[in-house]
Amino acid sequence: MTPGSRAASALTALLLGAAPLVAQETAARTAAGPHWVATWAASPQGVRLSGTPSVKAFAGQTVRQVVRVSMGGDTVRVRLTNEFGQVPLVVGAARIALSAGRTAIVPGSSRALTFGGDTSVTIPPGAPALSDPVAIRVPPLADVAISLYLPDSTPASTFHELSVATSYVSPPGDHTADAAMPVDTTTPSWYFLAGLSVRAPRDAAAIVALGNSITDGYASTPDSNARWPNVLAAHLGAARALDRLAVVDEGISGNRILHDHAGRSALARFDDDVLRQPGVRYVIVLEGINDIGFSSFADYKDQDVSAAAIIAGQEQLIARAHELGLTIYGATLTPYEGCGYYTAAGEAKREAVNEWIRAGGAYDGVIDFDAVTRDPAHPTRLLPAYDSGDHLHPGDAGYHAMGEAVSLELFGVRAGR
Repeated sequence: MTPGSRAASALTALLLGAAPLVAQETAARTAAGPHWVATWAASPQGVRLSGTPSVKAFAGQTVRQVVRVSMGGDTVRVRLTNEFGQVPLVVGAARIALSAGRTAIVPGSSRALTFGGDTSVTIPPGAPALSDPVAIRVPPLADVAISLYLPDSTPASTFHELSVATSYVSPPGDHTADAAMPVDTTTPSWYFLAGLSVRAPRDAAAIVALGNSITDGYASTPDSNARWPNVLAAHLGAARALDRLAVVDEGISGNRILHDHAGRSALARFDDDVLRQPGVRYVIVLEGINDIGFSSFADYKDQDVSAAAIIAGQEQLIARAHELGLTIYGATLTPYEGCGYYTAAGEAKREAVNEWIRAGGAYDGVIDFDAVTRDPAHPTRLLPAYDSGDHLHPGDAGYHAMGEAVSLELFGVRAGR
């Protein structure tokens, strides 16, 4: 049996409840016509919890950042953020365009972003800024370039550390409108950029994937969009469902459920990163392996957690999603024997958490990533064909198997639509 067929046969998507719940307020808001739906996002991080990114500050430069959308649209808006800034963030100019690869943009596609009609915006510490709606035709699964001119000396206070995508920093000057921006340096992070949403039909919705480095795409090929949420989006595209379903990746490498580390804990960031995403209707949770693994480190002994504590944390996420009428699916924790923080005691916790996810009935359904990625001959290890080499993170083939293994029926998509 090939790894691909093994993944297909291992797929477990248990529909434990009735049809997905939709909040009454969401139905009322969208019944009258189109609404905003998140098509891409990145969870903001700050220096205090995540360390310093590769670019520590900008000095009157332009940063051009390329992101892969899921759902397309004719009208978009961009969400900037100064969430972890200590001083106001000044954006002198901002533009959006279709990417033609690296720093190049598709001719004729560039549009200025405005904020209350102004082409510049000053964002207070801790605050976001939503651009005005802008008319631009963005196809499904398109690469979009967002360029920000930062005229002041600007500390890189708010960023997403692991973008697995190349961002480009110019020499000094406003290069937001350049067809092919000159490059002073590159960086593997996103800066001051939190989301992109599209105006979509009233029945359209977003699927938000909450997770750690395995959702963030660690060890996948840079600039290939091989993260499993990207694969899920492509899977929806093949099923002709991207006109009404978007996929948003809210993974943070190193993230945990119960404690801050790389970014705020999942419990702390759930409202901002998941519940407040425009058009969210479905949530997928793949979190807990770092809570288990960090318990093995001497420096984190005061943060040793039990399987019961991890389960209690997931129960909180479920309750908060259900309070807003969202449908939430639990993903089993993937194997990790052989990686740096593996222990037999940790494996026992992983198995206990996975058993609860599968059989506990708390989630609205289960996506069994453990079954998809494990080696049948050694179930506590990743299948070698899916292992990136560190025995914790899948490589491209593993992420592809995970994304393809998510049953589209969980989101009401039937074969042939």
